[in-house]
Amino acid sequence: MQDKEKSPKPKYNMRQNSAYMISLAWRVKEKKVLVLSLLSAALSVAINLINLYVAPSILSAVENKVPISELIIIILCFTAALIICVAAAAYVGANTLFGRIQVRLSIIALLNKKASTTSYPNVGDEKFGKLCAKAGEATCSNSQATEAVWTTLTNLTQNALGFIIYLTLLSSLDPRMLLVIVATTLVGYFISKRLNEYEYRRREEVAEYETQMQYIDSAAENYEAAKDIRIFNIKPWLEELGDKAIKSYAAFHRRANGVYVWGRVSDLVLAFLRNGIAYAYLLNLALKNGLGASEFLLYFSAVGGFTSWVSGILGDLSTLHRQSLDISTVREYIEYPEPFKFEDGDAFEPDNTAEYEIKLVNVSFRYPESEKCVLENINLTLHPGEKLAVVGLNGAGKTTLVKLICGFYDPTEGQVLLNGKNIKEYNRRDYYKMFSAVFQDVSLLAATIAANVAQTEDGADMEKVKKCVAQAGLLDKVESLPEGFETNLNRTVYEDAVMLSGGETQRLMLARALYKDAPIIVLDEPTAALDPIAEAELYEKYNEMTSGKSSVYISHRLASTRFCDRIIFIEESRITEEGSHEDLLASGGRYAELFNVQSKYYREESCK
Repeated sequence: MQDKEKSPKPKYNMRQNSAYMISLAWRVKEKKVLVLSLLSAALSVAINLINLYVAPSILSAVENKVPISELIIIILCFTAALIICVAAAAYVGANTLFGRIQVRLSIIALLNKKASTTSYPNVGDEKFGKLCAKAGEATCSNSQATEAVWTTLTNLTQNALGFIIYLTLLSSLDPRMLLVIVATTLVGYFISKRLNEYEYRRREEVAEYETQMQYIDSAAENYEAAKDIRIFNIKPWLEELGDKAIKSYAAFHRRANGVYVWGRVSDLVLAFLRNGIAYAYLLNLALKNGLGASEFLLYFSAVGGFTSWVSGILGDLSTLHRQSLDISTVREYIEYPEPFKFEDGDAFEPDNTAEYEIKLVNVSFRYPESEKCVLENINLTLHPGEKLAVVGLNGAGKTTLVKLICGFYDPTEGQVLLNGKNIKEYNRRDYYKMFSAVFQDVSLLAATIAANVAQTEDGADMEKVKKCVAQAGLLDKVESLPEGFETNLNRTVYEDAVMLSGGETQRLMLARALYKDAPIIVLDEPTAALDPIAEAELYEKYNEMTSGKSSVYISHRLASTRFCDRIIFIEESRITEEGSHEDLLASGGRYAELFNVQSKYYREESCK
């Protein structure tokens, strides 16, 4: 808990965050948010002033014995003014919500863009993940900071206007009384400000609880995990984890609410002291200096109003401070540093007719906060048109090697070169265009089969889609579906979505890679759900379909990659063997040993 107390201060203060929200509303063409907020504040002050002056004015008219007709006119004028202002305020209030929602939605769009385009290393960054959770919370509803801040800014403007007007009205009174009001309110503000920072100082603790609850929710709703949850009776375990996370989260908020209660108590004590002194002063003025009844009523109401304006200003500042902490978190997430170059990198447009060579020079890689390198001193060249297989035991670093080649990670040491140029210099998104890849973790979009293959809803080349699906061996399955290529996938969005098997999903991913038709093919164990014969057939077929392209294959079945020009065997973070399938078998090393073990297993299986 002491470490959490030392959380860094927010990057941006209240003034900067308020200016950010105002400039954002301006940029997204929601200027009406600003206009309506100012108008709402002005109308609220006008209504307050009408209510302040109506009783003293009527009492003064009675004291001066004005004609009844004049008294009625005074009452009617105040009534008409009040009706007009209240009606205008109601109209403005009814129309403020839409623009404010639009500004919040624009922030959500920025969050989504950051999440979907950030550098790959950020995806596994714990700090980035926690900021993401807090930023999502700050934008999830109308009551959260990114929308509620407009109400606070409106109220602050309203209270500031009222303060100035009432200060002018009370300027003839003893300045010491005003100083007492301001001083006691300031003391209350600083106490509240310190207490209200309690949750922000522990935001990492809160983010941890929220991340746990989000994970449990997503795991419980995951269709792919449904069978495991039932077969292995995981439900009680998930419920236990969920209960622990919720209890920890609730316990934190009980502690926070206890802190906030003391803030409210201090406000009440200071308010009693402040109002008692002010009212005693006015009573003394009325009894000793002969203050008139209408003037007494006006000042009596004005003192109470002045106190409310001061309290309102400081209360709004306290609320704005809390909201600013959340807005600062949102901005810190949106502006989280990117280790890769994007628009500021060199532009690059791959050409399928050109030859590309990728070279790893003395490359070592260590994951953040890990003491041991996953890969050490790797020197490897992928020649134009070459088919390279990467094999080794689980955890040897095969997938990490592929991620370095694809530019998802930068080496801890060494360089990855494309035709002799360090890939760090390129716009990394342009560099990604070099690869058609299928990884172990698939990503089914909530869209049609055709859109999943083409990666777009509009402008897909349906002839090419059908050809790629056929090449991947999935055409019969797709054509058997009632909606064919327009069949929806992903039941988290579509109730009528079709659930593909593991092997069918992998074939769909292969079709997607074929459709992209990039210069370099990368397959990271995409056929794990297929049997050995089907896998070997699919690889051979894929080999024919990608003739002339460079390619990198990872497979845990060594026999599946015998068609490759070169095979490298990774063990203990290094390339320990290299050559063709026949060469490696002839050398009698670890590759040959594992191949013999696997082939014996498959022979035994086929005899059963």
